[in-house]
Amino acid sequence: MTFLSRAARPAAGGSAVALAVAAALLAPTSPAYAAANAVPTYEVKINLTAAALDASFAPSAAVKSAFGITGSAKARSYSYYDTDGLALDAQGWSVRLRHKSGSSFEETYKKRFPVTNGDIDAALTTANAAGFDSSDTNYDAEVDWGYAKQTLSFSNEKSHSSSGYSGTTMPTSTTGRTWLVNDVPGKLENWGGTGWGRTTLQASRAHGPVTSKVYGGAWGPSDDASIEVLPVVGANGTGTEYVVELSFKTGSYADAADLHADAIAVAESHGWLYHGDILKTQLILDRY
Repeated sequence: MTFLSRAARPAAGGSAVALAVAAALLAPTSPAYAAANAVPTYEVKINLTAAALDASFAPSAAVKSAFGITGSAKARSYSYYDTDGLALDAQGWSVRLRHKSGSSFEETYKKRFPVTNGDIDAALTTANAAGFDSSDTNYDAEVDWGYAKQTLSFSNEKSHSSSGYSGTTMPTSTTGRTWLVNDVPGKLENWGGTGWGRTTLQASRAHGPVTSKVYGGAWGPSDDASIEVLPVVGANGTGTEYVVELSFKTGSYADAADLHADAIAVAESHGWLYHGDILKTQLILDRY
């Protein structure tokens, strides 16, 4: 209970307004609470070596059987947009334009936060301070869990009509950039300063396109398993290398941990495991 001192009490017959003002000044202030941290889903991403592919550069029958891959190949083409100096990437942002056969173009604006020593909660708190919290339904939070590395990301997904584009055909770099600039979300547009993201994206170009094949299935606690086979130009600018990524999506941390351990164990036992993490985004930005 709050007591007014004798000096603070209004004189007999004094204004009721004065009493109200005094009470308001002395009333406890309710603390302001920020929105809670976002709740992420999980995607386990394990790279396999070329030993996992058959002579046609598709996952071998043994690999498909081991990881529950039953679907036929589906093509997708995509490019990442950034400046020649990779200014967006330097701020943890990536902007992707992707085209799956028979679908609209997908525009993805993604902000990444590193996860240090497996402390996902700390990464979520850092993201919260940057404006990415549970109240923002425009962004989906996800933890990418690789062989040895975890990354927290927040993705804003938009679409653009694919009318006039057959298969997985991509637009010119200039056309794709125009679409992406027109749809740039507010968090990127004003990242680090008013209009920074829009201006930076206007100076970007397409890194790519690349076209991969994806094979789907289900394995263990994940009903969303896949293997993506991505051909990329060699590091010296010639030849072709194949990136093979095994992935599983789940909403459960416990399931993700099990999938991560089991997938590594199975791949290792068959001699398919790549002992490291290949970030496709970085690879494409660097080589195209």
